[in-house]
Amino acid sequence: MDDTFDAITASEDLKRFTFNSELKDNTNLELHVLISEHPDPLLPNVFNLAFGPLGEDNDIDDAIALRHKNINKVFSTILLFAITFLEDNSDKQYSIGIDGSDERRAYLYHRMFRYNNDTLLDSIVTVGVDWYVKLLRNDTDIERDSDGLPLFKPRPEPFDLNRKARDLYRYYIFSLNN
Repeated sequence: MDDTFDAITASEDLKRFTFNSELKDNTNLELHVLISEHPDPLLPNVFNLAFGPLGEDNDIDDAIALRHKNINKVFSTILLFAITFLEDNSDKQYSIGIDGSDERRAYLYHRMFRYNNDTLLDSIVTVGVDWYVKLLRNDTDIERDSDGLPLFKPRPEPFDLNRKARDLYRYYIFSLNN
């Protein structure tokens, strides 16, 4: 992870930062990174990582498809700053998660961790998360929340670098390797 972009701005609490990435058309694009608390009570101390350019609504557009000149350098930059946030808060034992909510994003995030695996092995622990709904013992119904909707629960597992592209994780979580 020696090949990273320099930050343009960084908040004092390290939850926000920006940097420029060079695109394949030789233009530069300012990317914003936001680390915010994850709203799922079943994933305590997990912060969500979002990144991308600002959209028209002035929020991060994390669904935009961009053609970076060096996508691995972009990912290394994001991971480096996320690890810096974790190190700065090491007494709190936080984790950071990235949502692979569609196939393209899941593939990109899986690739990000695979590409940086050798470098990060001693620094962070990565897990993949899928969600499940428990089938009740009567074999005909599922566990439901207080509104009667299926209760989806996270199922973390050790990160499988060689997981097939058709079955990538829904969410990726990493924390410091203490």
